[in-house]
Amino acid sequence: MTTLRQFEYLVTVVDTGSFTRAAELLHVTQPALSHQVRALEKAVGGPLLERLPRAVRPTPMGRAVLPHARAALADAERLRAAALSAAGLAGGELELATVYSVSLGLLPPVLRAWRAAHPEVRIRLREFAHTEDLRAAMTAGQADVAVGPLPTGWEGPIRELGVEEFVLVLPSEGEDGPAGPEDAPVPLAALAGRDWVHYAPGNGLADVLDAACAAAGFLPGVAVRTEQTAAAPLLAAAGLGPALVPANIVPPGFDGLVRRPEPPVRRPLVAYARTRPDALTTAFVELLARRVRLLPDGADGGSADGAAGRSAGSADVPTDGFS
Repeated sequence: MTTLRQFEYLVTVVDTGSFTRAAELLHVTQPALSHQVRALEKAVGGPLLERLPRAVRPTPMGRAVLPHARAALADAERLRAAALSAAGLAGGELELATVYSVSLGLLPPVLRAWRAAHPEVRIRLREFAHTEDLRAAMTAGQADVAVGPLPTGWEGPIRELGVEEFVLVLPSEGEDGPAGPEDAPVPLAALAGRDWVHYAPGNGLADVLDAACAAAGFLPGVAVRTEQTAAAPLLAAAGLGPALVPANIVPPGFDGLVRRPEPPVRRPLVAYARTRPDALTTAFVELLARRVRLLPDGADGGSADGAAGRSAGSADVPTDGFS
């Protein structure tokens, strides 16, 4: 069975001429992108893309399929727009709350897609440094919906979005970078003696870093603390020390060494509200769930969530409020 996401992947690969560039634009890993393209090829019964040494181009079958894939994507957007218009979503304002790292790495493409589909709907974005600050704002009624790590004990409606993965950013090779192949994970324990690019105490990512290092058996030294999530990878690439950052905030073509930590560091992200949301909020959360680029829920691998305290969620949470 073919899916709209597979069509989106195919179209993006053809438009960019590169699996690597397409994966960057779609905010997915290249293996995941390749897997979905192969699944689509299997579903239609033949190869759709010719993989050349320095480029990718559609096969004759791919050229025949491509217009239909584009049409299916356009029809899906028109269908959603018509449904939302019929539901009275052609105007109004949505108040959205999140944490800094999510607004930096995950929300821009979602907000762009929402704006394209619903230009009459205004979005008011509120950003917070810590999950507990986000929770307090939601409890106080400052936003319609929150996007971020799940605070413990939340009793309102919740929509699971997936698992956010963290990566290490280090100076480039030749500047005290790690040994080994470029795609090899770096054991966190091997960085026990290093001073880190850390986060200010009020930033929730400070908890994530401390928990991950504690699970590896050490407390991170501090070379510098930053309040700005976006500054951490830049400071690490400049040679101040390793940084642990959400993978989705590292821009394409970044001039630092990006490696996966071992064990992996991950945390689940959700959208949540106080009570059953209205049609406008529900529509935004549905688009968010389709567009956000995260690992699937329940992805294999270790996590810092259990030790991260306020960033951790519970498996037993209500999830039917956005249906």
